[in-house]
Amino acid sequence: MAIEGSKNQKNTGRIRYGMVGGGQGAFIGAVHRIAARIDDKYEFVAGALSADAAKAKASGEELGLHADRIYSDYKAMAKAEAARADGIEAVAIVTPNHMHFPVAKAFIEAGIHVICDKPLSLNLKEAKALEALLKKKPNVIFALTHNYSGYPMIRQAREMVENGELGEIRLVQGEYPQDWLATDLEKTGQKQAAWRTDPKRSGAGGCVGDIGTHTYQLGNYVSGLTAIELSAELTSFVKGRKLDDDVDVRLHYKGGAKGHIWASQVAVGHENGLKLRVYGTKGGIEWVQADPNYLWFTPLGGQKRLITRGGSGAGAAASRVTRVPGGHPEGYLEGFANIYSEVAQAILAKRTGKKLDKAIQFPGIKDGVEGMAFIDACVKSSAKHGKWTKV
Repeated sequence: MAIEGSKNQKNTGRIRYGMVGGGQGAFIGAVHRIAARIDDKYEFVAGALSADAAKAKASGEELGLHADRIYSDYKAMAKAEAARADGIEAVAIVTPNHMHFPVAKAFIEAGIHVICDKPLSLNLKEAKALEALLKKKPNVIFALTHNYSGYPMIRQAREMVENGELGEIRLVQGEYPQDWLATDLEKTGQKQAAWRTDPKRSGAGGCVGDIGTHTYQLGNYVSGLTAIELSAELTSFVKGRKLDDDVDVRLHYKGGAKGHIWASQVAVGHENGLKLRVYGTKGGIEWVQADPNYLWFTPLGGQKRLITRGGSGAGAAASRVTRVPGGHPEGYLEGFANIYSEVAQAILAKRTGKKLDKAIQFPGIKDGVEGMAFIDACVKSSAKHGKWTKV
């Protein structure tokens, strides 16, 4: 098998897209741009890359945007691009959390598809307002970049659960430890630390919103379960920090299954230690992001088995988003690109009026609202010393 784009990616013309945020010094903006390029489905043509006009101009020029497609105001960008015959079809929102809602609202109202970073918004009220707005704009596609759900072996895990290979799900355990905020890095002026620890820009949750939501969404995605209540303890270990940097959550799912999430940004020795384990009546699976091409499966009473990306044990769901032969690693950027590529398929279906392949899947507004409900419930539960709270 040759190196190629993910399966079923017929090119019918690149999608013109723009970006809000993601200028000089930003991490995630570059990740989005790389992900959009991998399968050659998008063309980056416009941006409001910073609220600072000079920085927006410098960032746009650095990325090769034409002068008349460089904006310092997202509202002006939405209006101007919607009026152009060659205007953008989609916008990527890669700003701090507090800007997700107003930017998404402006582009949805302009009839432009939205690809937004997580969490969805600053609070649950904003999330529900976006959900209501999208119901009035049925032709607008909204995607949320819970990129870990794009990994082939995560798709494999979900397919195995759906096929009943694990039986009835009993336990879902997720963890996501980091150590980059083990000190008061925000006081040094470090950009990423500064906004993530600021309630005005991050929202009511710190670690729980930043990586706790990723862990929660991944567990829900693979298990197919719906959480109904939780008990949470949010801790700020670093003295003076206004938001949590360590999260411990117990979950009760509809149907009786139970779950547990530990996410931390003060766990010294960990970089991005995302792990997921799901156990049912017939078997269990384990996936570790550090080795994303591998999925361990243990059938009840049987031998532990290793399923590899691109290997003979991989099913259709994993194979569809696999690019290179087994043994050649695919990772974070490719998983991110799978989300972008599947959104592209949805946009192209809208453009051509064709029916979208049922196999296409990506996180959307439902995941966003559920994520904000999760954050809201965790904050409320923790404030009441872990009281069980409805999600």
